[in-house]
Amino acid sequence: LAFCRGRVVRVPKGPLIRVVGTEVVIPCSVSDYDGPSEQNFDWEFSRETDFVRIVSTWDSTFTSEEYQKRVGSGDIKLRRSSNDAVELVIRNIQPTDQGRYKCTTPSTDATVQGNYDAEVQVKVISDGLSVSGSKGRSSASLRLSEGDSFKLRCSAITTSPEHTHLHVTWQIKSGSTWRDILSLTHEGKFQPGPGYEERYRNGDIRLDTGANDTYRLSVSQASSVDGGAYRCLVSEWVRGADSFWQKIQEKSVEIASVAIQRTDVVISTSNVSVTERDSLDLTCNITTDRSGIFQAEVVWYFSPSPDDTLSDAQVLLSMDRDSVVSDSTLISLSHVDRNSYRLLVRDVDVEDSGYYFCQAAVWVPLHNGSWHKVVERTSAPVGVVVTALEPDYEVFLNASRTPKFSDDPTELNCRITNAQDTEANIRFTVSWYYRQRLRSDDVVAEELLATMDADWTLLLGDRSRERIQNGEIIFSKRAVDTFSLRIQWTSESDRGDYFCVISAWSRHRNNSWVKSKDVTSASVSIFWATQDYTLTVEAVKLKPFFVAGHTFEMTCKVSSKNIKTPRYSVLITAEKPLTDQSNPNGTTRIISLNQDSVVRLEDWTDQTRVDGVVLEKVQENEFRYRMYQTQISDAGLYRCVVTAWSPGGGGMWREAVNGLSNPIQIDFQMSGPVFNVSVHSDNPTVYQGELADLLCIVTTEGMALEPDDMSFDVSWFAVRSFALDREPVLLASLDRRGIVTQSRRNGSSDLSLERISPLEFRLRVHGCEDHDFGNHYCVVTPWVRSATGIWQREPDIKAKPIFLSVKMDVLNAFKYPLLIGIGLATVIGLLSCLIGYCSSRWCCKKEVQETRRERRRLMSMEMD
Repeated sequence: LAFCRGRVVRVPKGPLIRVVGTEVVIPCSVSDYDGPSEQNFDWEFSRETDFVRIVSTWDSTFTSEEYQKRVGSGDIKLRRSSNDAVELVIRNIQPTDQGRYKCTTPSTDATVQGNYDAEVQVKVISDGLSVSGSKGRSSASLRLSEGDSFKLRCSAITTSPEHTHLHVTWQIKSGSTWRDILSLTHEGKFQPGPGYEERYRNGDIRLDTGANDTYRLSVSQASSVDGGAYRCLVSEWVRGADSFWQKIQEKSVEIASVAIQRTDVVISTSNVSVTERDSLDLTCNITTDRSGIFQAEVVWYFSPSPDDTLSDAQVLLSMDRDSVVSDSTLISLSHVDRNSYRLLVRDVDVEDSGYYFCQAAVWVPLHNGSWHKVVERTSAPVGVVVTALEPDYEVFLNASRTPKFSDDPTELNCRITNAQDTEANIRFTVSWYYRQRLRSDDVVAEELLATMDADWTLLLGDRSRERIQNGEIIFSKRAVDTFSLRIQWTSESDRGDYFCVISAWSRHRNNSWVKSKDVTSASVSIFWATQDYTLTVEAVKLKPFFVAGHTFEMTCKVSSKNIKTPRYSVLITAEKPLTDQSNPNGTTRIISLNQDSVVRLEDWTDQTRVDGVVLEKVQENEFRYRMYQTQISDAGLYRCVVTAWSPGGGGMWREAVNGLSNPIQIDFQMSGPVFNVSVHSDNPTVYQGELADLLCIVTTEGMALEPDDMSFDVSWFAVRSFALDREPVLLASLDRRGIVTQSRRNGSSDLSLERISPLEFRLRVHGCEDHDFGNHYCVVTPWVRSATGIWQREPDIKAKPIFLSVKMDVLNAFKYPLLIGIGLATVIGLLSCLIGYCSSRWCCKKEVQETRRERRRLMSMEMD
C-alpha cells in the first residue's frame, strides 16, 4: 500500500445530463497529496479532441480567449468548497457547452505518483418540461368557509429525449416562505410536508393523478391555516451513471389564492354584574358567512375559574342540531335567530358567580343524507358577579355582670339592633373572641372562644374547649336577637377584652346556607384590681417547761389579707437532729389537716403511739397540736405549714398562698446513761462456704441501769463496696421484743441474728458466698424505762463498719474436677489399649507362610 499510494483527482462519474438554460455545477477534489494543504485546480473543455483552457484558481491568465467574456461576466466561475475541492459553475448552459471537462491539479508532490487530472462528460438536452394550471389559467381566487372542501389542479408534462421522472409538490405560501403540503416524488411515493402528517393519514389532504398529466390536490375540513397562495412545484429527475437520482431542472406555477372565512363563537355581552334574585341573560352568537344549509349544536358551560378546561367545567344546558334542549328547572335555552342562542338563568344566587362560556359546533348535510360536523368553537369566558342582598344591622355588646374578685361570675350579652332587610331567608349566628391585655403596645391576636355554624352548631376554640366541656363557660341564645356568654368562675387569666361577631347567613336555592355578612361589636374589657395575697402564721408553745413522758402542746394562729373567704390546711413538721438515722433529710411530716378538716397521719411511723399525736381546729384561724408521752427521740424544731385556699369553680378549692410559722423547740436534759456501739469479728476473712460471725456490742457510760430497764432495737446493714459509696442494704433486724426480721436474699447463703447477752448481738452468715463481702455495721436504738415506768426511745447509734472478705479455696474448688478428669483419662486409656489389643488379635491377624530354610554351617574359604 505504501508503494501504491499517490495523488487522486476525482470528478463525478459521467455522463452528466443537464437541461439547456439551467445552472451546472461540476465538483472536483484531490486527496493523498504532499505539499501545502490548499491545492490549485485548472479546468479545460473539449468538444472533440483538443482541450481549451477555461479557468484556473491560481493563474488569472490561464483562461483562453473564447471564454474570457463568460468568465469575466461570472457566467463561468470557480467556487472553492474546501482546501482540496472546488466546483465549476456554469450558468445558463447551452448546447455548445456539451463535451468533456477535465480537472487538473498542479503537482506539489516530492515525487510523481497517482493521477493529476480527471475527465467527465456533460450532455446538454433540450427543455421539454411544461407546467400549467387548470384549463390554462395561471391563478384563481377561492373564498371558502371554515370546514369546506376544495380541489386544485395542475398539469405537468415532459418531452425530454432522456428517461426522466417528475417530482410534483403542492406548496402554500405562509408569510414570505413556501411550505410543502404534499408531494408525489420521482420514485412514486407520497410524502406529506411538516405539520400535515396527521391530516394526510386522516384523508383530509390527498394528491391524485388524472388524465392529461394532471395532478389534483384535495383538501377537506379547511381551517384558517389553509388560507393563502397555492402553487404547483415540479422538478425533473434523471438517474445518473452512479445509479443516484439527480435533479436537472425545476418549474412552478401559482394555481390559486384561497381565503378561509373563520367561524367564531362569541357571547354578546362582556363581564356582567347582577343582583341576587334577578335573572341572568346571555346570548351566544355564531359568526359565519356560510349561506347553505347548516345546523348548530350549542352547549353552555359554567366554571368558577377562567382557566378551567371543558372537562373541569359544569354543563348547564345543551341544544343539539335538531333543537332539542336538555331539561332544567331554573335555566332555559332558546334559539333566537339563525346564529344566536339565548341562555336565561332565573332567580340567580351568589353561587352563580363565575365564568360562563358556550361551545358551538356547525353541521352540514352530505349528499348521502347524513350530517357532517365541519367546525367546532368555544367562546371566551364571560365573568358574572352576583351581588348578594346583604341585610343591614348593628351589633351591641354589654356586660350584665362583671367580676370584682377572682372566681366571680361574668356575663356578656351580644344583641342585634337596627335590623333592616332581614327576611325569612336570613339567619344570624355569633362568634365570641378574647384578646389579652398587655401593658406594652404589642399587638396580640384574638383567640376564638366559640363560634356557631349556620345550623347553630357550636364549634369550640382551643383556649376554652376544656372549660366549656366542664360547664365553666356557658354559651346561650337568650332571644332571637340576643346571644350571651357566661363565665361561671372568672379567673385572672380571663382578664382582657371580649368582642362578638354576628354573621348573617342567606338560604340558597338548594336549601344550603351561605354567609353573606359579618358585623363586629366593640370590645368590652373585663378587669379588676388585684393585690398580692399575704399570710402570717404564728406558733405558740402552751407549756414552757416539761419533761420526757409529758404532753407537748402548741397552737398555730393564722391571719390573711386580700383572700376572699379563705380556708386553711395545716401541716405539722419536725426538724430532727442530724444524728437521727430514721430521717437523714432532717425534716419529718407528722400530721396534717386539710381545708375540709380531714386529719391525716403523714410520716408518723411509731405504731405504739398511733394515737399519740392530735391536730384539731380550735377556731377558724387557730389550730392546736398535741403530742402525748413525749420521748427523747422527739426532740427537734416543730413548725406549722399553712396553705390558704379560696373557692374555685365548680365547688373546687384553689390554692392561694403558703405560709410557714416560727419554730418551737423540744429539748430534753440528758441525765441518763450514754450508749456506745461497736462491731467485732474474730475472723473477718473467711472462705466460701464457711461461717462468718459478727458481733454488735453495746457499752454504757454514766448512770448504771438494770438490764430489765433497757432494751435495744438492732439492725444490721451491709455496703457492697470497699469505699462505702453505695446504698446500704438491710440484712436483718431484731426489735426489743425479740422478733427477728430478715430481708429477701438472692444467694444460697443464710443469715441468723440472735441476742447472746443483754448488750451483745450476733449476726451469723452461713455458707458465705462472693456477694456476702463488704462493709457491715449495726444500728442500735436504745429504749430506757423511766422511773414512772414509761419506755423512752433514745437516738439511734451507728457503729463503725467492719469489712468482711470472702475468699475462694482453690484446692477445694479444683479437687473434684481434677479427680474426675484423671479417672476419666485413665478409663479412656485402658479402653483404648483393650480395643487395640482385640483388633490386632482377632480382626487384623494374617497367616504368614514361612519358607523353611536348611541349616548349614558356613564353610571356610579354603575348603571352598
